Amino acid sequence: MTNTNYPSASQTPQSQPSKSKGNKNLLIGILVAGLLGTWGYLLYDKNKSGEKITAQQTTISQLDSSKTDVQREFDNALARLDSVTGSNNNLQGQLTDRQKDIDAKKAEIRKILNDKNATQSQLAKAKSMIADLNEKISSLEADVARLTGENQELNSANTTLKQEKTDLETNLATTNSEKEELAKTVDVASTFSASNIQVTPIDEKKSGKEKTQSSSKKVDKLVVSFDVENRVAKSGPADMYLIVTSPDGKVITADGSSVLNTRTDGDKSFTAKLPVDYVQGQRKSVQFPIRQEDFQTGNYKVEIYHNGFKIGEGVRSLKKGGLFG
Repeated sequence: MTNTNYPSASQTPQSQPSKSKGNKNLLIGILVAGLLGTWGYLLYDKNKSGEKITAQQTTISQLDSSKTDVQREFDNALARLDSVTGSNNNLQGQLTDRQKDIDAKKAEIRKILNDKNATQSQLAKAKSMIADLNEKISSLEADVARLTGENQELNSANTTLKQEKTDLETNLATTNSEKEELAKTVDVASTFSASNIQVTPIDEKKSGKEKTQSSSKKVDKLVVSFDVENRVAKSGPADMYLIVTSPDGKVITADGSSVLNTRTDGDKSFTAKLPVDYVQGQRKSVQFPIRQEDFQTGNYKVEIYHNGFKIGEGVRSLKKGGLFG
């Protein structure tokens, strides 16, 4: 019997299909495993992406919340600053020295808050600057309280000073009034008094002798004499005014233009102004001659004034046949 290595006709057709089927199953298995791996990776990656998005959303939410808090603190600080500086104009001068620093901090804080991509670190920096700004505002508030207290004290002192000024003005007015009254009293009290008033008609002889004359036609002059004295008036010159009125009612004057302003009788023409050198407390005799070409028959009235007041008067009557008085 002869042996050979070649399969028989009956064995060859069955072995080939079995091998092909095994390869196909292996390929399918590999594809399925790859597909499952891909799906697993996709599911894993999707979960990771979701977690990342959630984390990012949480971070963004936290940043927004922090930014909102910082913005709120900043707005509150600005409101306090406006309230402090606006309520006290006296603080404006003091604020000028700190204005640059405050403005710089405000600008930097605004820059951070306006940055949409501001980080947590930047927000923390802004919050720190706001805290520093609030400290400065607290210092300003303390200054306002101090200035307000000082202002109240000044107002109170000013009110007191105004009242004291009013009282002083009232007292001064009273003092001035009393002083004026006293001055008037002294002024009136210093007015001289006149006594021993005499009017003597005189006939002057060619020899120089003088004789009292009874006839008006022979009278050359009227000699007016009187005494003055005052215990209040100080020593020194004093002016006496003499008014002599003739029987026709006219005042005898040198030029008719000499006028005396009296305190009780208005303006009056006067005959003569008589300077008297007076010594306080002593009686002083005064004498003055009245001359004119013709003396009228009738009454001659004599008035003496000092300090605007009439201090004495007398009347002398002349007739053709004699002397009366």
